[in-house]
Parts: sequence; structure tokens; C-alpha cells
Amino acid sequence: MRLRARGLGAFLLALGCSLFASPSHAALSLCNRTSYVLYAATGTAVSGGVSVQGWSRVIPGTCEPVLQGDLEASAYYLYARSSQAHSGAARAWGGDVQICVKDANFTSRDALNPTHCATDDFHALPFATVDTHRLKSWTATFSETPQLASLPQAQLAGLKRLLRDDGYRIGAIDASPDKATDGALADFRKKMRLAPTATVADMFDALETEAMKNATPAGYAVCNDTAKSVAAATGQKLRNDWISHGWWKIAAGTCARLMADLSGVDSVYLFVQKIGGPPLVTGPNKFCVADIEFDIQGRGRCPSRGLTELGFAETKVKGLAGFAVHVGDTGMIKAPPRRPGK
Repeated sequence: MRLRARGLGAFLLALGCSLFASPSHAALSLCNRTSYVLYAATGTAVSGGVSVQGWSRVIPGTCEPVLQGDLEASAYYLYARSSQAHSGAARAWGGDVQICVKDANFTSRDALNPTHCATDDFHALPFATVDTHRLKSWTATFSETPQLASLPQAQLAGLKRLLRDDGYRIGAIDASPDKATDGALADFRKKMRLAPTATVADMFDALETEAMKNATPAGYAVCNDTAKSVAAATGQKLRNDWISHGWWKIAAGTCARLMADLSGVDSVYLFVQKIGGPPLVTGPNKFCVADIEFDIQGRGRCPSRGLTELGFAETKVKGLAGFAVHVGDTGMIKAPPRRPGK
């Protein structure tokens, strides 16, 4: 079986997806034999549609279990995308089955190939169908190039790519050891004060977190630079009415794209709160919110409508192709905006 690589931009790869019986107890495991940190979503066929969950993080050179228990469903689906920390066009691996997802961590149930997604914080992506041949466990290996023929080779190439994303002068993104990479790794360890006992996984975590601080993906993204998960909500004016959306749960050290396109948008209003903790991003602009996921029209008379009124901060995005807000323990830090064509 082969998953098709889909370039979000000018990126075309022949993606091999090798599937074989997994030696682990997990029903479905994903192995990353690419130089990119990948985030994967999985779908399981259920009565009337598909149960979907995302996103599972798989660093280069590793395998991660994503589904437990025997594979007994009639079909399974996979989609993977590169981390927003990577420079250049986004990379994606998928097929031709449309399934609705959202950019933050999520679980949902929906129809296959829907005409539209239930709410506008979901959007459809092309998943590949996994043929398990009725076996109880499988492992999918995402491949990038024949030159990365093993997981250790992918691991070294992945370190090189993130070092380049962090501003180091790295030559080819390949599996060949070199002095420039060794020196860059040593410098990064010193800069980040990583302990001598820090693992390769620790290095990937630190490299991706630092690269994310300078990344400005297309659309509107919120990056969580704290050590705890946060919940985010947005507000904006659509035509003659106001609307608020929430909640996006954003794990520590990750980013979520809350809006895919900023065309025609002048301002986005933002509220961010630590889950189970205090607000981190607030402002004078009042919007209505609910305790559960919500999509609310109008921002007046919140209490009389059984809603809570909160103050949102304004972020001006007019004329920008991408805008990323980094949220730390002391509040909001805006990343450099990206203008159209940049």
C-alpha cells in the first residue's frame, strides 16, 4: 500500500507507506522515516461514518502507537502533516478520502467525504485508506526519500532540519554525520542548558519549541509557550454581526491554527486561559463564551442568554497572510507577521 504525498506548496514526494504486522501490543503504530516532525490524525470506520482523532506527534526516527486493541473495523484512515516549526511550505501525507479535522487536538465523529464540516473550526483533509488485510495489528511507515533508508538515518536528518529551522548553517539535510552538525548540536545544548543526560527526544522537543517561536504559518495560529495546556477562544466581526468560537485546547509547546485564511479580516480577538488556571490573554473587548465548545453569534446580553461574558484582546491582522500569537506565563507575545508572498 502506498500513501500519496501531497504538497501544500511545491512539494512532491513519493511517499511509501510500508505496512506490516506490528511487534508491539498497539493495534496501529506509526513510524517516521522522514526528516520532518510529523503530526498524524487517524480515522476508524464506524456505523454511519468515521471516528477521528488527532494529533499524534511522531519525531523522526521513532515509532508511536496511535490505536490500541485489535484492528476490527472495516476500514482505517491516516493523514500526517509536518510541524509548523519547519520553514518552507508545509508538507502533508494523505490520500483521497475527505475527513473533517481541526488544527487543535480533537476527537470527533463525522461522515466520510462530507459536503461541508459541522462547524467552521473544522476543515476537510484528504486521508489515505489503510488496508489491514484483516490482520489485528499493523505499522505504517512514512517515508520521504530512498536516501533515508532507516530510522536512525531519518533521526540524524531530522536533527539537521530543525537545526536549520533554528538558524544554524547546515548543509544537506541527509544522513551523513559532519562537523557542522556536531558543532551546532553542541552549541544548542549549551544555549538551552540541556543536561548531559538529555535524550535525543529531549533535543527534538527543545529544537522544535525554539523553531516554533519564529514560525509564522499562514492563517491565524496560537502557540503555547507555557508548561501547561491552555484553552483559546476567538472573536471577530462577520459582515454585520459579531461571532465567537471556542474552545481550542493547545498542549504545552505546540501551536494550533485557529483560522486557515485571514483574507478580508481586519482584527481577530483572542482569549486564552490555562486549563484549570488563570487567564493569560484578555482585553477590553467583550464576547460571549460557554463552558463547552461553542459558536456564538452576537456579543451582547451574554448573562441573559445563559452565557459568560469575557474580555478579549484585539490582534490586528489586516493585510497579513499569517499571524502567530505566542502565549507565555506572562501573557501574549506576537511573532513577526508574514505578508502575502513571503
